[in-house]
Amino acid sequence: MIIHINGYPGVGKLTVARIMAEALGARVVDNHSVYNLAFALTDYKSTAYYETLEAVRAIAFERVLELPQEIPVIFTNAHMTDSEWGNANWDAVVDLARRRGSELLVLVLDCAPAENDRRIASPDRAQKRKLTDPSQFTGNWSGRELIDRDGDHMTHIDTTGLTPEETAARALAWVRETQGLSES
Repeated sequence: MIIHINGYPGVGKLTVARIMAEALGARVVDNHSVYNLAFALTDYKSTAYYETLEAVRAIAFERVLELPQEIPVIFTNAHMTDSEWGNANWDAVVDLARRRGSELLVLVLDCAPAENDRRIASPDRAQKRKLTDPSQFTGNWSGRELIDRDGDHMTHIDTTGLTPEETAARALAWVRETQGLSES
């Protein structure tokens, strides 16, 4: 299976993905593992920026296709419905799942705007080259909606009052239910 976790910055995508990966024996392709090279070497949103993102994504997808079918892959992203780039990337993951012959499980994580601002401003995010200034992000409170289409299975989890472990436990229960897996 491919699990595509989509959510606004700061909702806990990477932390939840890592917990889930450990439980499922999955690999994680975090959006920052794709974006950081472009951030480091190009001007933001320049032609070179997008070319770098596409090249890194292509390499990542090639490696995913080489993995044994039984190894799940978890992607994290922050793709909104009003973004041409986000929709193109979303379609690429859908296509990857189909080419791999994998079911696509779409997990959307969200949280209340005030909690989202608090999490974005967390100092540990800076060490990971993540957004840390809430004023630079226009997410759920500005009407930008997260993409949540084309999955074989889909669920939404509001992480506002949950720890990452609680969120991951809910997500894992959903994955196991959709895949007919027992808890291991």
